[in-house]
Amino acid sequence: MAFGNSRGANYTQIGFQIRPLRRDETDSKAVAAAFSAAGFRFAIVASRWNDQIVSRLIDGAQDALRQQDADQNAVKLFRVPGSFELALCALKAAESKKFDAVICLGVIIRGDTPHFEYVAAETARGINEAGLKTGVPIMFGVITANTVDQARARAGDKQDNKGYEAAMAAIEVVNLYRKEFGSEPRAAARG
Repeated sequence: MAFGNSRGANYTQIGFQIRPLRRDETDSKAVAAAFSAAGFRFAIVASRWNDQIVSRLIDGAQDALRQQDADQNAVKLFRVPGSFELALCALKAAESKKFDAVICLGVIIRGDTPHFEYVAAETARGINEAGLKTGVPIMFGVITANTVDQARARAGDKQDNKGYEAAMAAIEVVNLYRKEFGSEPRAAARG
């Protein structure tokens, strides 16, 4: 296929296909084996809205943290009314200096009004800004779905659970920070 501009120059597209990696190609077992949650502290900030699904995300996150050897008292759960409130609570948790990472969990399902777009966009923006402001890793484990069935499918077992994925990402990032930037775990710093 050729591309051109108004001056008559043509550019040729190089032909290759990009295909997404399958879950089994991401080698999540190798990643999991390389990182430990031991010695780190984690806050989970979770919405009560769509609680049946959010509860499954919380279970997934807690399973991942336990699987990666998080200390028994190293995880604190905070519940907020809805996904819109996740960012402020995440900011407060990060600013407290009690946690090495914050894991935000929620479910936003599209309805018949534009409300979905506003809540989803502001939730993502707020969570991102909280992480940038504090330097504490704040993970986005918020499902945005068109239907309840889509949301449930993203709250399944292990790698099919966005809470599990967000917790595994948190563990990976805190280990990266320790290795590359010399960040001590909050638990050790409080000593």
